[in-house]
Amino acid sequence: MGRLIGYFLVLILVLFVLAILASCVKIVPQARAYVVERLGAYIGTWSVGLHFKFPFIDRVAKKVNLKEQVIDFKPQPVITKDNVTMQIDTVVFFQITDPKAYAYEVENPLMAIENLTATTLRNIMGDLELDQTLTSRELINAKMRTQLDVATDPWGIKVNRVELKNIIPPREIQDSMEKQMKAERERREKILQAEGEKKSTILVAEGYKEKAILEAQAEKEAAILRAEAKKEAMIREAEGQSEAIVKVQQANAEGIRLIREAGADETVLQLKSLEAFAKAADGKSTKIIIPSNIQGMVGTLSALTEAVKDSGETK
Repeated sequence: MGRLIGYFLVLILVLFVLAILASCVKIVPQARAYVVERLGAYIGTWSVGLHFKFPFIDRVAKKVNLKEQVIDFKPQPVITKDNVTMQIDTVVFFQITDPKAYAYEVENPLMAIENLTATTLRNIMGDLELDQTLTSRELINAKMRTQLDVATDPWGIKVNRVELKNIIPPREIQDSMEKQMKAERERREKILQAEGEKKSTILVAEGYKEKAILEAQAEKEAAILRAEAKKEAMIREAEGQSEAIVKVQQANAEGIRLIREAGADETVLQLKSLEAFAKAADGKSTKIIIPSNIQGMVGTLSALTEAVKDSGETK
């Protein structure tokens, strides 16, 4: 019985020793840092990896998250330069760069950042008027980030970014802004409508102008075509008349040739020539110039005709 008790105590002692040894082994995960103290005094900061500590005299005082963190603060009342009270809530992006300072330089870092953000925001907004606060967010964000980064640097905290999430002016200011925005939208709508009507009128006028130009060009081209057609008709008519005269002359010449071949005397030939002259005139000339020999023959023929008439009357 005594041996069993002894074995049991030894087993308990071995388990106790193993538990103590296991507690002395620490594994630090990625993006973490452990602040270690020995007998209450800071001895170092453990980074990622396997670490050992002395039992009972060493302890992990604080586990620090090295990732970038985000804090969304509740809306804070601020007063602008023109005495307008509004509610503004901010979002702060920060990262711990010095775990030792973060563990020992400030009691409650998150509450300290919140209060520092509120006071910094009030100071900046107190120098701006209402309209500037609504249109200068980037400027306000930059000023707040710079001032917070300087103030939190001794705490081992780096402020990477600050954003104004919401700016909520008083209700009466909101109503006034909505009316102003509505009036501005109506004004822009009227301007756009007037510009549209102006462009429409210009386009219609340009369309009429283009139509008139096209009609004038079409009329001009039609007149040119009509003139060319008339000219072509006159040319063809003249060519036809010329061809007709040539054919008549050719026919007369052929007739005279046949008469000559038939043995007609010179007088008959001259008479045929006279007929050819008459046909050539075709009633379109008031005066025909006849050669002198033909004129003599005409005179002789006239005298013979008169003599024949007189002898007939005497009978």
